[in-house]
Amino acid sequence: MKPAMETAAEENTEQSQERKGCFECCIKCLGGVPYASLVATILCFSGVALFCGCGHVALAGTVAILEQHFSTNTSDHALLSEVIQLMQYVIYGIASFFFLYGIILLAEGFYTTSAVKELHGEFKTTACGRCISGMFVFLTYVLGVAWLGVFGFSAVPVFMFYNIWSTCEVIKSPQTNGTAAVEQICVDIRQYGIIPWNAFPGKICGSALENICNTNEFYMSYHLFIVACAGAGATVVALIHFLMILSSNWAYLKDASKMQAYQDVKAKEEQELQDIQSRSKEQLNSYT
Repeated sequence: MKPAMETAAEENTEQSQERKGCFECCIKCLGGVPYASLVATILCFSGVALFCGCGHVALAGTVAILEQHFSTNTSDHALLSEVIQLMQYVIYGIASFFFLYGIILLAEGFYTTSAVKELHGEFKTTACGRCISGMFVFLTYVLGVAWLGVFGFSAVPVFMFYNIWSTCEVIKSPQTNGTAAVEQICVDIRQYGIIPWNAFPGKICGSALENICNTNEFYMSYHLFIVACAGAGATVVALIHFLMILSSNWAYLKDASKMQAYQDVKAKEEQELQDIQSRSKEQLNSYT
């Protein structure tokens, strides 16, 4: 009876140790996840997706509005159509690049987190790894500055559509007196420089302008440009977040390399001291 009880106790001890080992393994794995990089990656993907998706559709709607209402002659807006088409292709490239770049930065975050966690272990940082981290810091800084320009540029169509929408609201206002006053309220799209001054009609007034604001193309394009601008702003925030993470990780790697050099020198000195002591003992034994 006693051996059976001892066997059961040993089995329970082994099971508890296995559970404890599994729990410690899970905690260790969760501790190695770069949560800051993960949040920045999700924010970057979301911002780029909003900017590229909404911007692509909004540009197509803008071309439709111009062709139908502000520039009936195809030759007047031919250059603008080509530029918008080129911008749509650029959007495809931006989406592909940032999808790949976000994954690379997330992988770099995993690598650096592992280096920091194993700072006092057997992990060895290399000069190549530190150089790659520094390169990512510089590239992310350049991309952040570039996206600041993209964010400012994406606010331009929002400003244009807002002016048109606010003019339509003035037309709908009950304070507007009579048909003559309504027809004197106009929007001249040529003043923004997107179509030439000889474009016809170029300027829309009164009830015709109000009808434009009531179309689905205008409504969708206006709100999609707002969302695209918000997506560009989110991408800027994500890149700034990435820049802080990469700078911190690079500093950690630099400290880790110094710690490794110190430990190597210390280990070498201890080995030399042990060799000296062993030789001294051998000499004493030979004299005796």
